[in-house]
Amino acid sequence: MSEHTKNQRFEEFVLPHLNAAYNLARWLTRNEHDAEDAVQESYLRAFKFFDSFRGDHGRAWLLGIVRNTCYTRLQQQRTHKSDTPFDEESHSYEGQPVNMPLNNPESILSRRDDLRVLNEALEKLPVEFREMIVLRDLEDFSYKEIADIAELPIGTVMSRLARGRKLLLAHFKPVPPEACDGM
Repeated sequence: MSEHTKNQRFEEFVLPHLNAAYNLARWLTRNEHDAEDAVQESYLRAFKFFDSFRGDHGRAWLLGIVRNTCYTRLQQQRTHKSDTPFDEESHSYEGQPVNMPLNNPESILSRRDDLRVLNEALEKLPVEFREMIVLRDLEDFSYKEIADIAELPIGTVMSRLARGRKLLLAHFKPVPPEACDGM
């Protein structure tokens, strides 16, 4: 394959998935700068090994590379672990309809608060569960595609997704009234 043809195919099959790659990297690394670095490194790897890509859909192939790159980077950083809070402003869904009037200030504030709580809950999940939720519920991959990306059996994907969702829901359980008495 000529270099020109390789560049065209890469642009056609891989470049359109930059947002999905960043989204996955951001949720796995929990840091926007690390995510940018991981995506850049992943795209360089993807281009380097693009000759080995077989298929018509580059999204799952690319996100598998992003996933592996993020886990490698996380493993390298374990000795220098630092928790970085999720940046709500850079990941808000402002402007997207959520079945409520957008011009109502109370609705806007409520939606922002809901998103903040959801983001906080996702941040608290262990990475193996957060990854499954991001790939399935945010990126809309099938169980089979997630299994291919994560190099896991489908049963493990389903189990981690169920456990992750259960942990996520536990974060939203109402506080019993007696727990609020001392506040």
